[in-house]
Amino acid sequence: MDRHSAPAQAFHWLTAVLVLAAFLYGPGGSEERVYSHARDFGRQLHETLGMSVLLLSLARVAWRLVDPRPDPVVVPKWMGRTARLAQGLLFVLLFAVPLAGIAGAWLEGHPLTLLGGLEMPPPVATSHEIGASIAELHTWLGDAILWLAGAHAAAALLHHFVLRDAVLVSMLPRWLVTGPGRR
Repeated sequence: MDRHSAPAQAFHWLTAVLVLAAFLYGPGGSEERVYSHARDFGRQLHETLGMSVLLLSLARVAWRLVDPRPDPVVVPKWMGRTARLAQGLLFVLLFAVPLAGIAGAWLEGHPLTLLGGLEMPPPVATSHEIGASIAELHTWLGDAILWLAGAHAAAALLHHFVLRDAVLVSMLPRWLVTGPGRR
């Protein structure tokens, strides 16, 4: 097998889009700024996107457990190990970033509020100081996932344009690679 399945490709690209959108719509700044009424829509969008990333990541991991993957491209041992490490870290961050955001908000005493007004109040006792620390960690992890995803994308482009192997193509939909009139 030389390609990832269509569902695996969909999980991959939808995750990438949601992570980027969540990052771009992150309200950032002080707690007062983040939870001001003027920022309600942006925060709710960010929290909705973050929850979507978390749920999609759960589905993605479940799918990955049953879906066969393409045979790996032959690369130097260090490159294969680096790729596995980067992919493992990306998966850890796909869970750690939204969970840290949720934990930080709840420990600070804020409900998780999704678009449409769905509100999930904190199920734990507040500890504002710990919540603020976890919220700061959420910001750092959010930056880390973007940097790591950028390195992941750069590696895929290196494989495609320099090494000229099928790593990138294996994650692209067949219609995008073949295009109209090509096989």
